[in-house]
Amino acid sequence: MFINQEYIEGLLHNAESIPEADISKILDKAERMEGLSPQEVAALLVNDNPHNLRRIFLIADELKRRIYGNRIVMFAPVYVSDYCVNRCAYCSYNESHAFARRRLTMDELRDEVRELERMGHKRLALEAGEHDAMCPIDYILACIETIYDMRFENGEIRRVNVNIAATTEENYKKLKDARIGTYILFQETYCRKAYERLHISGPKSDYEYHLTAFDRAMKAGIDDVGGGVLFGLADPYFEVLGLMLHNEHLEKEFGVGFHTISVPRLRPAAGMDIADFTNLVDNETFEKIVAVIRLAVPFTGMILSTRENREMRGRLLKAGISQLSAGSCAEVGGYAQRGKSGGSNPQFTVNDDRDALSVVSGLIDDGYIPSFCTACYRSGRTGDRFMRLAKSGQIKNVCLPNALMTLCEYSMDYGGESFRRKADGAIRREIRCIENENIRLKTEQSLNKIRGGERDLFI
Repeated sequence: MFINQEYIEGLLHNAESIPEADISKILDKAERMEGLSPQEVAALLVNDNPHNLRRIFLIADELKRRIYGNRIVMFAPVYVSDYCVNRCAYCSYNESHAFARRRLTMDELRDEVRELERMGHKRLALEAGEHDAMCPIDYILACIETIYDMRFENGEIRRVNVNIAATTEENYKKLKDARIGTYILFQETYCRKAYERLHISGPKSDYEYHLTAFDRAMKAGIDDVGGGVLFGLADPYFEVLGLMLHNEHLEKEFGVGFHTISVPRLRPAAGMDIADFTNLVDNETFEKIVAVIRLAVPFTGMILSTRENREMRGRLLKAGISQLSAGSCAEVGGYAQRGKSGGSNPQFTVNDDRDALSVVSGLIDDGYIPSFCTACYRSGRTGDRFMRLAKSGQIKNVCLPNALMTLCEYSMDYGGESFRRKADGAIRREIRCIENENIRLKTEQSLNKIRGGERDLFI
Protein backbone atom coordinates (compact mmCIF):
# COMPACT_ATOMS: atom_id res chain seq x y z
CA MET A 1 0.00 0.00 0.00
CA PHE A 2 1.34 3.42 -0.95
CA ILE A 3 0.33 5.01 2.38
CA ASN A 4 2.55 3.76 5.19
CA GLN A 5 2.08 5.39 8.57
CA GLU A 6 5.55 4.59 9.89
CA TYR A 7 7.16 5.90 6.71
CA ILE A 8 5.30 9.23 6.93
CA GLU A 9 6.10 9.60 10.62
CA GLY A 10 9.74 8.88 9.78
CA LEU A 11 9.73 11.60 7.11
CA LEU A 12 8.49 14.14 9.62
CA HIS A 13 10.95 13.03 12.30
CA ASN A 14 13.99 13.07 9.99
CA ALA A 15 12.97 16.45 8.56
CA GLU A 16 13.56 18.10 11.92
CA SER A 17 17.34 17.72 11.53
CA ILE A 18 17.67 18.98 7.95
CA PRO A 19 20.24 21.84 7.78
CA GLU A 20 19.18 25.35 6.85
CA ALA A 21 21.37 25.22 3.76
CA ASP A 22 19.32 22.30 2.47
CA ILE A 23 16.08 24.16 3.17
CA SER A 24 17.37 26.98 0.99
CA LYS A 25 18.09 24.51 -1.82
CA ILE A 26 14.58 23.07 -1.52
CA LEU A 27 13.10 26.53 -1.86
CA ASP A 28 15.34 27.23 -4.86
CA LYS A 29 13.99 24.06 -6.47
CA ALA A 30 10.41 25.08 -5.74
CA GLU A 31 11.04 28.49 -7.27
CA ARG A 32 12.10 26.78 -10.50
CA MET A 33 8.64 25.12 -10.64
CA GLU A 34 10.18 21.65 -10.36
CA GLY A 35 7.82 20.41 -7.64
CA LEU A 36 8.96 18.76 -4.43
CA SER A 37 9.45 15.22 -3.15
CA PRO A 38 7.64 14.06 0.02
CA GLN A 39 10.94 14.37 1.89
CA GLU A 40 11.31 17.99 0.79
CA VAL A 41 7.70 18.74 1.66
CA ALA A 42 8.26 17.34 5.15
CA ALA A 43 11.31 19.57 5.55
CA LEU A 44 9.31 22.71 4.78
CA LEU A 45 6.40 21.69 6.99
CA VAL A 46 8.43 21.21 10.16
CA ASN A 47 10.79 24.14 9.63
CA ASP A 48 9.80 27.14 11.75
CA ASN A 49 12.41 29.68 10.62
CA PRO A 50 10.51 32.97 9.98
CA HIS A 51 12.80 33.81 7.05
CA ASN A 52 11.99 30.52 5.35
CA LEU A 53 8.29 30.97 6.01
CA ARG A 54 8.32 34.39 4.36
CA ARG A 55 10.07 32.90 1.36
CA ILE A 56 7.56 30.03 1.17
CA PHE A 57 4.71 32.54 0.88
CA LEU A 58 6.55 34.68 -1.65
CA ILE A 59 7.30 31.68 -3.86
CA ALA A 60 3.74 30.32 -3.54
CA ASP A 61 2.28 33.64 -4.71
CA GLU A 62 4.85 33.91 -7.51
CA LEU A 63 4.22 30.34 -8.74
CA LYS A 64 0.49 30.80 -8.82
CA ARG A 65 0.80 33.99 -10.83
CA ARG A 66 3.34 32.51 -13.24
CA ILE A 67 1.15 29.48 -13.94
CA TYR A 68 -2.39 30.79 -13.46
CA GLY A 69 -1.90 34.53 -13.84
CA ASN A 70 -4.63 36.42 -11.97
CA ARG A 71 -7.35 33.90 -12.84
CA ILE A 72 -9.59 32.37 -10.18
CA VAL A 73 -11.93 29.61 -11.36
CA MET A 74 -15.48 29.88 -9.96
CA PHE A 75 -17.88 27.06 -9.06
CA ALA A 76 -20.71 26.12 -6.70
CA PRO A 77 -21.78 22.87 -5.05
CA VAL A 78 -25.26 21.41 -5.53
CA TYR A 79 -26.39 18.90 -2.91
CA VAL A 80 -28.91 16.38 -4.24
CA SER A 81 -29.33 13.90 -1.36
CA ASP A 82 -28.44 13.71 2.34
CA TYR A 83 -29.44 10.06 2.77
CA CYS A 84 -26.39 8.19 4.05
CA VAL A 85 -25.64 4.75 5.48
CA ASN A 86 -22.30 5.77 7.00
CA ARG A 87 -21.61 6.78 10.58
CA CYS A 88 -18.85 9.36 10.26
CA ALA A 89 -18.17 11.20 13.52
CA TYR A 90 -17.59 14.60 11.88
CA CYS A 91 -20.51 14.71 9.42
CA SER A 92 -24.06 15.96 9.87
CA TYR A 93 -25.28 13.30 7.40
CA ASN A 94 -24.23 10.58 9.90
CA GLU A 95 -26.66 7.66 9.62
CA SER A 96 -27.41 7.82 13.36
CA HIS A 97 -28.52 11.48 13.26
CA ALA A 98 -32.28 11.98 13.40
CA PHE A 99 -33.48 14.59 10.92
CA ALA A 100 -35.86 14.76 7.97
CA ARG A 101 -33.68 13.55 5.13
CA ARG A 102 -34.28 14.60 1.57
CA ARG A 103 -33.51 13.55 -1.96
CA LEU A 104 -34.28 15.99 -4.76
CA THR A 105 -36.74 15.05 -7.46
CA MET A 106 -35.67 15.99 -10.96
CA ASP A 107 -38.05 18.97 -10.85
CA GLU A 108 -36.54 20.09 -7.53
CA LEU A 109 -33.07 19.70 -9.02
CA ARG A 110 -34.11 21.90 -11.92
CA ASP A 111 -35.21 24.54 -9.41
CA GLU A 112 -31.76 24.40 -7.80
CA VAL A 113 -29.96 24.64 -11.12
CA ARG A 114 -32.12 27.60 -12.20
CA GLU A 115 -31.06 29.46 -9.08
CA LEU A 116 -27.41 28.61 -9.68
CA GLU A 117 -27.61 29.74 -13.30
CA ARG A 118 -29.19 33.03 -12.17
CA MET A 119 -26.03 33.55 -10.11
CA GLY A 120 -23.97 33.10 -13.27
CA HIS A 121 -22.50 29.69 -12.46
CA LYS A 122 -21.47 27.42 -15.33
CA ARG A 123 -19.54 24.83 -13.30
CA LEU A 124 -21.19 22.76 -10.56
CA ALA A 125 -19.96 20.15 -8.10
CA LEU A 126 -22.65 17.53 -7.51
CA GLU A 127 -22.66 16.29 -3.90
CA ALA A 128 -24.53 13.40 -2.29
CA GLY A 129 -24.44 11.08 0.70
CA GLU A 130 -23.87 7.35 0.25
CA HIS A 131 -27.05 5.25 0.11
CA ASP A 132 -27.50 2.49 -2.48
CA ALA A 133 -31.28 2.42 -2.05
CA MET A 134 -32.07 6.17 -1.94
CA CYS A 135 -29.12 7.45 -3.95
CA PRO A 136 -27.96 4.71 -6.37
CA ILE A 137 -25.67 5.39 -9.31
CA ASP A 138 -28.67 5.54 -11.65
CA TYR A 139 -30.05 8.47 -9.65
CA ILE A 140 -26.71 10.29 -9.86
CA LEU A 141 -26.61 9.68 -13.61
CA ALA A 142 -30.16 11.02 -13.94
CA CYS A 143 -29.13 14.15 -12.04
CA ILE A 144 -26.18 14.72 -14.36
CA GLU A 145 -28.36 14.23 -17.45
CA THR A 146 -30.99 16.61 -16.05
CA ILE A 147 -28.41 19.33 -15.42
CA TYR A 148 -26.79 19.01 -18.84
CA ASP A 149 -30.18 19.01 -20.61
CA MET A 150 -31.27 22.33 -19.13
CA ARG A 151 -31.13 25.43 -21.34
CA PHE A 152 -31.45 29.04 -20.22
CA GLU A 153 -31.63 32.40 -21.88
CA ASN A 154 -27.96 32.92 -21.00
CA GLY A 155 -26.73 29.43 -21.85
CA GLU A 156 -26.40 26.32 -19.73
CA ILE A 157 -24.38 24.55 -17.07
CA ARG A 158 -21.30 23.51 -19.00
CA ARG A 159 -19.53 21.24 -16.58
CA VAL A 160 -20.63 18.95 -13.75
CA ASN A 161 -17.97 17.67 -11.39
CA VAL A 162 -19.03 14.82 -9.12
CA ASN A 163 -18.23 14.26 -5.45
CA ILE A 164 -19.83 10.97 -4.44
CA ALA A 165 -18.72 7.97 -2.42
CA ALA A 166 -16.06 5.53 -3.57
CA THR A 167 -17.62 3.05 -5.95
CA THR A 168 -16.87 0.32 -8.48
CA GLU A 169 -14.93 0.52 -11.73
CA GLU A 170 -18.18 -0.26 -13.56
CA ASN A 171 -19.88 2.75 -11.96
CA TYR A 172 -16.94 4.99 -12.78
CA LYS A 173 -17.29 3.97 -16.43
CA LYS A 174 -20.92 5.11 -16.24
CA LEU A 175 -19.83 8.46 -14.80
CA LYS A 176 -17.26 8.80 -17.58
CA ASP A 177 -19.93 8.11 -20.18
CA ALA A 178 -22.14 10.74 -18.50
CA ARG A 179 -19.47 13.38 -19.36
CA ILE A 180 -18.53 14.40 -15.86
CA GLY A 181 -15.68 16.86 -15.42
CA THR A 182 -13.55 15.93 -12.41
CA TYR A 183 -14.31 13.08 -10.04
CA ILE A 184 -13.69 14.41 -6.54
CA LEU A 185 -13.23 12.33 -3.40
CA PHE A 186 -11.70 13.33 -0.08
CA GLN A 187 -9.77 10.68 1.79
CA GLU A 188 -10.83 12.70 4.88
CA THR A 189 -7.73 11.45 6.74
CA TYR A 190 -4.78 9.37 5.59
CA CYS A 191 -4.04 8.28 9.16
CA ARG A 192 -5.51 4.76 9.32
CA LYS A 193 -6.00 4.81 13.10
CA ALA A 194 -7.88 8.10 12.97
CA TYR A 195 -9.82 6.96 9.91
CA GLU A 196 -11.02 3.76 11.57
CA ARG A 197 -11.95 5.60 14.77
CA LEU A 198 -13.94 8.32 13.00
CA HIS A 199 -15.64 6.11 10.40
CA ILE A 200 -17.64 3.99 12.77
CA SER A 201 -19.68 1.88 10.36
CA GLY A 202 -20.91 1.73 6.79
CA PRO A 203 -19.08 1.15 3.49
CA LYS A 204 -16.91 4.23 4.02
CA SER A 205 -15.31 2.57 7.06
CA ASP A 206 -13.23 0.43 4.66
CA TYR A 207 -10.01 2.47 4.55
CA GLU A 208 -8.36 0.66 1.66
CA TYR A 209 -11.45 0.57 -0.57
CA HIS A 210 -11.83 4.32 -0.10
CA LEU A 211 -8.10 4.94 -0.63
CA THR A 212 -7.99 3.03 -3.93
CA ALA A 213 -11.09 4.69 -5.44
CA PHE A 214 -9.03 6.85 -7.80
CA ASP A 215 -7.25 3.75 -9.13
CA ARG A 216 -10.63 2.31 -10.15
CA ALA A 217 -11.77 5.66 -11.55
CA MET A 218 -8.67 6.04 -13.69
CA LYS A 219 -8.87 2.45 -14.93
CA ALA A 220 -12.42 3.33 -15.97
CA GLY A 221 -11.15 6.21 -18.09
CA ILE A 222 -11.68 9.18 -15.75
CA ASP A 223 -8.38 11.03 -16.11
CA ASP A 224 -9.24 14.11 -14.01
CA VAL A 225 -9.50 13.30 -10.32
CA GLY A 226 -9.49 15.65 -7.35
CA GLY A 227 -8.20 14.67 -3.93
CA GLY A 228 -8.35 16.27 -0.52
CA VAL A 229 -8.47 15.76 3.22
CA LEU A 230 -10.59 17.27 5.97
CA PHE A 231 -8.01 19.15 8.00
CA GLY A 232 -8.72 18.75 11.70
CA LEU A 233 -9.18 14.99 11.87
CA ALA A 234 -5.50 14.07 12.36
CA ASP A 235 -1.99 15.62 12.37
CA PRO A 236 -2.19 18.16 9.49
CA TYR A 237 1.43 17.60 8.42
CA PHE A 238 0.77 13.86 8.20
CA GLU A 239 -2.23 14.64 5.98
CA VAL A 240 -0.19 16.79 3.59
CA LEU A 241 2.35 13.99 3.15
CA GLY A 242 -0.49 11.53 2.61
CA LEU A 243 -1.74 13.73 -0.23
CA MET A 244 1.75 13.92 -1.73
CA LEU A 245 2.25 10.15 -1.61
CA HIS A 246 -1.19 9.56 -3.09
CA ASN A 247 -0.40 11.99 -5.91
CA GLU A 248 2.97 10.29 -6.44
CA HIS A 249 1.23 6.89 -6.65
CA LEU A 250 -1.23 8.10 -9.31
CA GLU A 251 1.56 9.67 -11.37
CA LYS A 252 3.51 6.41 -11.25
CA GLU A 253 0.57 4.15 -12.09
CA PHE A 254 -1.42 6.32 -14.51
CA GLY A 255 0.94 9.04 -15.72
CA VAL A 256 -0.97 11.91 -14.08
CA GLY A 257 -1.74 12.87 -10.51
CA PHE A 258 -4.43 15.02 -8.95
CA HIS A 259 -6.06 17.57 -11.24
CA THR A 260 -7.14 19.43 -8.10
CA ILE A 261 -6.52 19.29 -4.36
CA SER A 262 -9.19 20.58 -1.98
CA VAL A 263 -8.28 21.89 1.47
CA PRO A 264 -11.44 21.99 3.63
CA ARG A 265 -11.10 22.54 7.39
CA LEU A 266 -13.37 20.86 9.92
CA ARG A 267 -16.31 23.10 10.86
CA PRO A 268 -19.22 22.73 13.30
CA ALA A 269 -22.13 20.65 12.03
CA ALA A 270 -25.31 19.17 13.46
CA GLY A 271 -24.82 16.07 15.59
CA MET A 272 -21.13 16.62 16.37
CA ASP A 273 -19.20 18.63 18.93
CA ILE A 274 -16.14 20.22 17.39
CA ALA A 275 -14.54 20.37 20.84
CA ASP A 276 -14.13 16.59 20.61
CA PHE A 277 -11.55 17.03 17.84
CA THR A 278 -8.02 17.72 19.06
CA ASN A 279 -6.26 18.29 15.72
CA LEU A 280 -7.97 21.50 14.66
CA VAL A 281 -5.72 23.64 12.47
CA ASP A 282 -5.12 27.31 13.33
CA ASN A 283 -5.07 29.98 10.62
CA GLU A 284 -1.30 30.42 10.51
CA THR A 285 -0.61 26.69 10.18
CA PHE A 286 -3.34 26.34 7.58
CA GLU A 287 -1.93 29.19 5.50
CA LYS A 288 1.49 27.55 5.61
CA ILE A 289 0.03 24.20 4.55
CA VAL A 290 -1.67 25.71 1.51
CA ALA A 291 1.53 27.48 0.47
CA VAL A 292 3.66 24.33 0.86
CA ILE A 293 1.20 22.31 -1.24
CA ARG A 294 1.42 24.97 -3.95
CA LEU A 295 5.23 24.65 -3.94
CA ALA A 296 5.03 20.86 -4.00
CA VAL A 297 2.57 20.52 -6.90
CA PRO A 298 2.72 23.86 -8.72
CA PHE A 299 0.54 22.83 -11.68
CA THR A 300 -2.29 21.30 -9.63
CA GLY A 301 -5.45 23.34 -9.05
CA MET A 302 -6.22 24.12 -5.41
CA ILE A 303 -9.82 24.49 -4.26
CA LEU A 304 -11.23 26.46 -1.32
CA SER A 305 -14.86 26.37 -0.21
CA THR A 306 -17.05 28.69 1.83
CA ARG A 307 -15.99 26.88 4.99
CA GLU A 308 -13.50 29.76 5.21
CA ASN A 309 -14.51 33.38 5.86
CA ARG A 310 -13.86 36.28 3.49
CA GLU A 311 -10.62 37.39 5.17
CA MET A 312 -9.12 33.91 5.22
CA ARG A 313 -10.11 33.26 1.63
CA GLY A 314 -8.27 36.43 0.64
CA ARG A 315 -5.14 35.31 2.47
CA LEU A 316 -5.24 31.84 0.96
CA LEU A 317 -5.63 33.15 -2.58
CA LYS A 318 -2.16 34.66 -2.15
CA ALA A 319 -0.87 31.38 -0.72
CA GLY A 320 -1.85 29.30 -3.75
CA ILE A 321 -5.61 28.78 -4.07
CA SER A 322 -6.81 28.85 -7.69
CA GLN A 323 -10.49 27.84 -7.44
CA LEU A 324 -13.26 29.29 -5.23
CA SER A 325 -16.89 28.52 -4.58
CA ALA A 326 -19.27 31.48 -4.45
CA GLY A 327 -22.79 31.97 -3.12
CA SER A 328 -22.78 28.39 -1.84
CA CYS A 329 -25.45 26.45 0.04
CA ALA A 330 -24.32 23.28 1.81
CA GLU A 331 -27.75 21.65 2.11
CA VAL A 332 -30.11 19.70 -0.11
CA GLY A 333 -32.49 22.08 -1.86
CA GLY A 334 -30.80 25.04 -0.24
CA TYR A 335 -30.71 27.40 -3.20
CA ALA A 336 -34.44 27.30 -4.00
CA GLN A 337 -35.27 27.52 -0.27
CA ARG A 338 -32.78 30.26 0.57
CA GLY A 339 -34.35 32.84 2.88
CA LYS A 340 -37.30 30.59 3.72
CA SER A 341 -37.91 28.85 7.04
CA GLY A 342 -37.51 25.10 7.12
CA GLY A 343 -35.74 22.14 8.67
CA SER A 344 -32.48 22.42 6.82
CA ASN A 345 -29.44 20.35 7.72
CA PRO A 346 -26.32 21.79 6.07
CA GLN A 347 -23.34 19.48 5.82
CA PHE A 348 -21.15 22.18 7.40
CA THR A 349 -21.27 25.77 8.58
CA VAL A 350 -20.82 28.31 5.78
CA ASN A 351 -18.48 31.14 6.80
CA ASP A 352 -18.58 33.27 3.65
CA ASP A 353 -22.25 33.98 3.02
CA ARG A 354 -21.81 36.67 0.35
CA ASP A 355 -23.84 36.21 -2.81
CA ALA A 356 -21.99 35.15 -5.94
CA LEU A 357 -21.93 38.61 -7.52
CA SER A 358 -20.37 40.09 -4.37
CA VAL A 359 -17.64 37.44 -4.39
CA VAL A 360 -16.92 37.98 -8.09
CA SER A 361 -16.90 41.76 -7.70
CA GLY A 362 -14.59 41.52 -4.67
CA LEU A 363 -12.14 39.38 -6.63
CA ILE A 364 -11.93 42.03 -9.36
CA ASP A 365 -11.37 44.70 -6.70
CA ASP A 366 -8.44 42.63 -5.43
CA GLY A 367 -6.87 42.38 -8.88
CA TYR A 368 -8.09 38.92 -9.89
CA ILE A 369 -9.96 37.73 -12.98
CA PRO A 370 -12.90 35.48 -12.03
CA SER A 371 -13.15 32.70 -14.62
CA PHE A 372 -16.21 30.65 -15.52
CA CYS A 373 -14.34 28.77 -18.23
CA THR A 374 -15.02 25.08 -18.93
CA ALA A 375 -13.26 24.93 -22.31
CA CYS A 376 -10.57 22.38 -21.47
CA TYR A 377 -13.12 19.67 -20.71
CA ARG A 378 -14.96 20.22 -23.97
CA SER A 379 -11.74 20.46 -25.97
CA GLY A 380 -10.16 17.28 -24.64
CA ARG A 381 -7.51 19.09 -22.60
CA THR A 382 -7.78 16.78 -19.59
CA GLY A 383 -5.51 14.48 -17.59
CA ASP A 384 -1.93 14.32 -18.86
CA ARG A 385 -2.81 16.50 -21.88
CA PHE A 386 -3.74 19.36 -19.56
CA MET A 387 -0.61 18.87 -17.47
CA ARG A 388 1.65 18.91 -20.54
CA LEU A 389 0.04 22.17 -21.65
CA ALA A 390 0.45 23.67 -18.18
CA LYS A 391 4.07 22.62 -17.76
CA SER A 392 5.02 23.90 -21.20
CA GLY A 393 3.78 27.38 -20.27
CA GLN A 394 1.33 27.40 -23.20
CA ILE A 395 -1.66 27.27 -20.87
CA LYS A 396 -1.55 31.08 -20.59
CA ASN A 397 -2.43 31.33 -24.30
CA VAL A 398 -5.61 29.38 -23.64
CA CYS A 399 -6.80 30.03 -20.11
CA LEU A 400 -6.42 33.80 -19.88
CA PRO A 401 -8.31 34.49 -23.14
CA ASN A 402 -11.07 32.10 -22.09
CA ALA A 403 -11.26 33.64 -18.62
CA LEU A 404 -11.66 37.11 -20.12
CA MET A 405 -14.40 35.89 -22.46
CA THR A 406 -16.34 34.26 -19.62
CA LEU A 407 -15.96 37.34 -17.42
CA CYS A 408 -17.29 39.49 -20.27
CA GLU A 409 -20.19 37.10 -20.70
CA TYR A 410 -20.88 37.14 -16.96
CA SER A 411 -20.82 40.94 -16.84
CA MET A 412 -23.27 41.22 -19.74
CA ASP A 413 -25.73 38.66 -18.37
CA TYR A 414 -25.56 38.89 -14.58
CA GLY A 415 -24.05 42.25 -13.57
CA GLY A 416 -25.46 45.77 -13.55
CA GLU A 417 -23.97 48.77 -15.31
CA SER A 418 -21.45 49.58 -12.57
CA PHE A 419 -20.24 45.98 -12.49
CA ARG A 420 -19.90 45.94 -16.28
CA ARG A 421 -17.67 49.00 -16.12
CA LYS A 422 -15.55 47.33 -13.46
CA ALA A 423 -15.28 44.10 -15.46
CA ASP A 424 -14.44 45.98 -18.67
CA GLY A 425 -11.60 47.77 -16.87
CA ALA A 426 -10.19 44.45 -15.66
CA ILE A 427 -10.50 42.94 -19.14
CA ARG A 428 -8.68 45.89 -20.75
CA ARG A 429 -5.91 45.56 -18.17
CA GLU A 430 -5.44 41.83 -18.56
CA ILE A 431 -5.79 41.50 -22.32
CA ARG A 432 -2.42 43.24 -22.63
CA CYS A 433 -0.89 40.24 -20.85
CA ILE A 434 -1.71 37.91 -23.76
CA GLU A 435 1.72 37.66 -25.38
CA ASN A 436 0.69 35.93 -28.60
CA GLU A 437 -0.50 38.67 -30.95
CA ASN A 438 -2.77 36.38 -32.99
CA ILE A 439 -4.48 35.03 -29.88
CA ARG A 440 -4.84 38.53 -28.45
CA LEU A 441 -6.53 39.66 -31.69
CA LYS A 442 -8.80 36.62 -31.68
CA THR A 443 -9.71 37.33 -28.05
CA GLU A 444 -10.59 40.94 -28.84
CA GLN A 445 -12.78 39.78 -31.73
CA SER A 446 -14.53 37.25 -29.50
CA LEU A 447 -15.12 39.85 -26.80
CA ASN A 448 -16.82 42.08 -29.35
CA LYS A 449 -19.00 39.16 -30.45
CA ILE A 450 -19.99 38.48 -26.83
CA ARG A 451 -20.91 42.13 -26.33
CA GLY A 452 -22.99 41.77 -29.49
CA GLY A 453 -24.95 38.83 -28.08
CA GLU A 454 -22.97 35.67 -28.92
CA ARG A 455 -22.19 33.25 -26.07
CA ASP A 456 -19.95 30.36 -25.14
CA LEU A 457 -16.93 31.34 -27.23
CA PHE A 458 -13.59 29.84 -26.28
CA ILE A 459 -10.17 28.88 -27.55
